[in-house]
Amino acid sequence: MPKLPWAPAANSKDRREMLERIGVKGVMELYRDIPREIILREPPRVGFGRQLSEWEIRRIIDRLLARNRVFLDPPPFMGGGACMHVVPAAVEAIVSRSEFYTAYTPYQPEINQGLLQAFFEYQSLMADLLEMDVVNLSMYDWSTAAAEAALAAMRVTRRRKIVVAGNIHPERLEVMKTWLLGKDATLEILGFDGETGKTSLEDAESRIDAGTAAVYVETPNFLGVIEDEIEAIADAAHRRGALLIAGVEPLSLGIVRPPGSYGADIAVGDAQPLGLGLNYGGPYLGVFATRWDRRLVRQMPGRLIGLTRAVDGEEYGFTMILQTREQHIRREKATSNITSNEALLAVAAAAYLSLLGGQGLRELARSIWLRSHYAAKRLGELEGVEAPLFKGEFFKEFVARFPKPYREVHSALLEKGILGGLPLAERPPLQDERSALFCVTEAHSMSDIDKLVEAVGEAL
Repeated sequence: MPKLPWAPAANSKDRREMLERIGVKGVMELYRDIPREIILREPPRVGFGRQLSEWEIRRIIDRLLARNRVFLDPPPFMGGGACMHVVPAAVEAIVSRSEFYTAYTPYQPEINQGLLQAFFEYQSLMADLLEMDVVNLSMYDWSTAAAEAALAAMRVTRRRKIVVAGNIHPERLEVMKTWLLGKDATLEILGFDGETGKTSLEDAESRIDAGTAAVYVETPNFLGVIEDEIEAIADAAHRRGALLIAGVEPLSLGIVRPPGSYGADIAVGDAQPLGLGLNYGGPYLGVFATRWDRRLVRQMPGRLIGLTRAVDGEEYGFTMILQTREQHIRREKATSNITSNEALLAVAAAAYLSLLGGQGLRELARSIWLRSHYAAKRLGELEGVEAPLFKGEFFKEFVARFPKPYREVHSALLEKGILGGLPLAERPPLQDERSALFCVTEAHSMSDIDKLVEAVGEAL
């Protein structure tokens, strides 16, 4: 499908009419909040000296885009939550259909039965995968889903304390801190075992108390380690009347226990691995699910799509059964101000899961587990390299520590056309200049991994 350029209303008559419609006299009224001293008085000089034709502008843009470095051989090994995965051509074909990609929020949803059915299928597939009862549609990403879950837990329990595992993704922790500002909330951080990389159960037992609304744990956590004692943490939370919020990587559920099996009250995550690819930061699809509890379901942000029968009882139909966003009737009583629709990505995730099926998901998860363990083993055989750094079982991502600052190794890899692991010098919870977080998926062949290990060896 050809990509058409954006053609704005550029003539003075159209601009004047647009300004009149919105009730302003000039364009600068729209920028009245910006200090006058930082507003340019004339267009910036970009070096052309004359007005350019469309074709000339296109050639300039293409030259600039050609300077981007694209890592495909081998694919990037950078960890940190958004990893390289294979996106089937069928998924791209489905979400390229105009009835899907042109739809924003269905304000009269029942006339879009095909779209609603696709949403319903996404909810059903994710509910099966997570072993949770209710899945919503749709969140921005994992970080905002986690923050929304913390706020929902506070509303349900009427408590103000959130306990968070210290080995979660640092950016998600920052988002949670931001969203809790002004909510009279307390956020406490749990320690983790420096040998295994797992959350300290002892610390959880001591910090969870009668004022705790929820405990948030990720598995696999930011370090790639699977939290195999999360059921015990759930029990500790429930004994004190708190909720357990589990953050999960959906592909790992092909071989790792789903959150519903160990008592999670709310499960969150990101569907980026499910056919969404890498999109320079998004958009992604935040997952939000709960067990069946009317209090929890009523506090879910986003929308729920349900299945019903027509009046004559002969046909099935789909309908939006719950939407708690502020753009609709609830206004200031809304549970969330989430508005942008990520539902196109939900369609992609539904298509991806439908293509794989249960057996395909298990095979894919096992393949990722094997490849990531092979990479860790090969790196660990290099002199002075500790890989994996933590002894806890891991999935897809793992930390490696090097005998010298990793930035030097990373630069050497870039010179060879390899995007290595994520430097952890300035990233909590390690903040170790010799460590990096690597990610290995089904996109990486054995020869890709061998090429990485050989290049690292030369860099050392």
